[in-house]
Amino acid sequence: MNTKLYDSHLHTSFSGDSETPPEEQIARAAEKGFAGICFTDHDDHDVVSEVDFDLDVPAYFKKMQELKDKYANSLDIRIGIESGLQTGTVGYQHELVKEYNFDYVIGSVHFVGGLDPYYPEYFRKYGKKSYLSFFECTLECVKAHDDFDALGHLDYIARYGGPYGLTYSYEQYREAVDPILEVLIRKNKALECNTGGLSRGLSFPNPSFDVIRRYRELGGRMVTLGSDAHSPETLGCEFEKTLAALKEIGFDEYVIYRNRRPEPIKIDL
Repeated sequence: MNTKLYDSHLHTSFSGDSETPPEEQIARAAEKGFAGICFTDHDDHDVVSEVDFDLDVPAYFKKMQELKDKYANSLDIRIGIESGLQTGTVGYQHELVKEYNFDYVIGSVHFVGGLDPYYPEYFRKYGKKSYLSFFECTLECVKAHDDFDALGHLDYIARYGGPYGLTYSYEQYREAVDPILEVLIRKNKALECNTGGLSRGLSFPNPSFDVIRRYRELGGRMVTLGSDAHSPETLGCEFEKTLAALKEIGFDEYVIYRNRRPEPIKIDL
């Protein structure tokens, strides 16, 4: 494979759910021969959770800039953020991305009605409507927000519904998913292909390849690639397999971001 590899979704100890020093992610990327990485630590503002997802942005940005400068001659390090999308945080996010010169902003939905599908309380509340409620919330969020570059793990909820007897496929939720894709295309937003689903035991990334195929059928042309690694072991998980599938769907390139602008990376298998 000749494709230059970039992992554009990585977490470190700046995220409330990771204990990995950023230097360990850098070392792993270098070991795997990656051309570059983008750190995207969590910032889910104004939520109540067992985990503190409020990012210390000043400290985070300062540290990442130091690492970017330190490794400039060996690894292309970019500074991003995974910003939790909620309809009530539009103003907060707008001011945040104005203040800090992020390379890349992932917009992700992690909370619906104040609940994270990672926990059983979500499924107890929403029951058989758990997936539909998640997609309806996602649609509201992508309509409300403009200050993001790519929608992260569109079907994130699929990672957690199995133990509650729920099944998932694009065909089941076509009517809920298509409007989300249409908004992304209209707003010129990328769709993230997140291999975290594969590293967590699913047979597909997030979103599934059927969703990514539909995004392209509707006119979407920008996909990003990220592992969602919270530890070095899963950095770049299944990238070669995933890129081959993207190529089969019709994507000749994926995009990375610098200064909030997409840059194409040719998929050369």
